[in-house]
Amino acid sequence: MIVRSRAPLRLSFCGGGTDVPPYPEERGGVVLSTTINKYAFASLVPQAGADLKVTSLDYDTIAKYHLEDGLVYDGELDLVKAAVHRLNPERQGLDLFIHTDAPPGSGLGSSSAMAVALVGAFQRWRRLPVMAYDVAELAYRIERVDLGIKGGMQDQYAATFGGFNFIEFRGDDVIVNPLRIEPSLLDELEYRLLLCYTGKTRLSAHILDRQINAYVGKHGEVVRALDAMKDLAIQMKNALLLGRLDAFGELLDVAWGHKKKLDAQISNDQIDELYELARKNGALGGKILGAGGGGYLLLYCQFDRKHKVAEALERIGGQVVDFGFDLRGLQTWEVNGR
Repeated sequence: MIVRSRAPLRLSFCGGGTDVPPYPEERGGVVLSTTINKYAFASLVPQAGADLKVTSLDYDTIAKYHLEDGLVYDGELDLVKAAVHRLNPERQGLDLFIHTDAPPGSGLGSSSAMAVALVGAFQRWRRLPVMAYDVAELAYRIERVDLGIKGGMQDQYAATFGGFNFIEFRGDDVIVNPLRIEPSLLDELEYRLLLCYTGKTRLSAHILDRQINAYVGKHGEVVRALDAMKDLAIQMKNALLLGRLDAFGELLDVAWGHKKKLDAQISNDQIDELYELARKNGALGGKILGAGGGGYLLLYCQFDRKHKVAEALERIGGQVVDFGFDLRGLQTWEVNGR
């Protein structure tokens, strides 16, 4: 038996940063996001004995461990090790195969999606009676608590639930509000959005460290920017529900201006050049995804100028990527044979 799982990557439209502690505990955070048809995949094959073999299909590498010896977090496949430690207490032998459609540091929440995919695979294998909120919470604890990886709470919930969600963070409580948007509006929004890879990934931990320290130190500009992004997330949610897509695109531009105030390295000369070129050629708004510094640039375009925006970005090194929305979230299944 082989257990497979996939968890979608996400586009965070607004509110990212308000889900990063201690902001949500003190002021309450909100994030507006959706998931796309780019995924993190995990395949689990139970084996006799107590050996763990992990194959990363992205990097064409294989690592082997003996579970009786314990698993050391040393920077090599730590996410997998933490999932195995939490969800395989009997230390049964396993073969695990993992891969993602986007690299870590791309701003699409790929690491958290992988954590969700791993939890989903173990849930299916062990028949764990857990709900979607439990899956997301487990993935969050594996990533943020067990491994101490800096970041917020939105990615694990987005990958688990899938679709368009307005997610509220109130202290320790997370509430996922699915948005009921007309299918024709979703088609139009998908048609208008453009996703461009900057060609560079980034390590978000340093940016987040500075952002957290600035908030804890009550740096006025950072606190005001986070508060403004929370308010804008609500406005953008309302614009989507009311079908005001151009207003949604223009609010993306306003939100990007506030996001850049969280840390000086969220943007850089390359990102600024790409964004300004996109705006000149017909983008109404956009933002860099994730913590910033690299990864993917999301843009909302005038429908008859989107091709011009894409051509302009590709002329200076941007890589336009096709995508569609995923409305299903985490999926798991079983197969016989490989």
